[in-house]
Amino acid sequence: MSINVTRSSMPSYEEYCREIKSIWDTVHLTNMGPIHNRLKAQICEYLKADNTELFVNGHLALYCALKALGLTGEIITTPFTFASTTNAIVQAGCTPVYCDIKPDYTIDEDKIEALITEKTSAILAVHVYGNICNVEKIQKIADRHGLKVLYDAAHAFGVEYKGRGIGTYGDVSMFSFHATKVFHTIEGGCLTYKDESLTQKIALQRNFGVCGEELDCFGSNAKMNEFAAAMGICNLRHLDDELALRKAAFERYHERLAGVSGIRVLQVVPGLKQNYAYYPVLIDPSAFGMDRNKLAEKLAEHEIYARKYFYPLVSQNKEFGQDLASATPYAKTCSENILCLPLFAQLTPADVDRICDIILT
Repeated sequence: MSINVTRSSMPSYEEYCREIKSIWDTVHLTNMGPIHNRLKAQICEYLKADNTELFVNGHLALYCALKALGLTGEIITTPFTFASTTNAIVQAGCTPVYCDIKPDYTIDEDKIEALITEKTSAILAVHVYGNICNVEKIQKIADRHGLKVLYDAAHAFGVEYKGRGIGTYGDVSMFSFHATKVFHTIEGGCLTYKDESLTQKIALQRNFGVCGEELDCFGSNAKMNEFAAAMGICNLRHLDDELALRKAAFERYHERLAGVSGIRVLQVVPGLKQNYAYYPVLIDPSAFGMDRNKLAEKLAEHEIYARKYFYPLVSQNKEFGQDLASATPYAKTCSENILCLPLFAQLTPADVDRICDIILT
């Protein structure tokens, strides 16, 4: 039986039908309907956030955050992320400046300050694989230089650090609700933020810049519909059970792979409540006896499909006109040697053993 790198969690057909039944009564399909509003309140509580707004996807949520904050000039970010992060920066009219990463795959906060110029307006860091950035040091740097702090928390739904929801750090955090994430609404996303005065600015960006009959600014169309919100209502109901199953698979991988020569498993930040979003392994070909690409091919021969995630670096996008990866050598090395193994709630410890047996033989 084949095993893909991920598998979307879904409620029963009957449960989802019960949630969407009211739509036929209200005929309220989008534009912040009652199901949308119910999910918004539940997510705000689950994430322990001050303020939350829902979106049609995480990418537009991040873009709207950048526009709502009025950012210009340069934004310091990481190249070790999905294309959406850089795309949002560029589409918002700003310039990404790439900072290298650390062995936990998050931005190296000790290298941020050297990249700050008079053009810098913000730091956009990325929580990776459910692991988090050094939020305390990053905030101190931002405070010293008068910068905004945003987090791409697409991988970090439900993660907590020192008892706080991870979305309460920085000025704004974006969470993705894509079908591949630990929590999903098929497609969707949200912003969490502290400053309540951002609410109206975010609302304008999400709805074409329209307020009543007035056109206040240029905006986008990024509203979550009721059918997506209903899927979120169902999935949130079962999320803690799903995370427990993910944890069992994650820990079995650790039992089998931690300490194996040539394989480096995820280094988790102390004080973290994890969400077990991904299981990345970094391959050292000289010690392991096989490079990342060959290992992926070996697994695929057994119908097990891992993912080179993130590869290539977003700084290698041809639109830049040059390969910027040389400025972030450690991120480049990780990108060329990283492999995310299958991880999802339905993956059993026996499945993990099958995968590990292939890796280790």
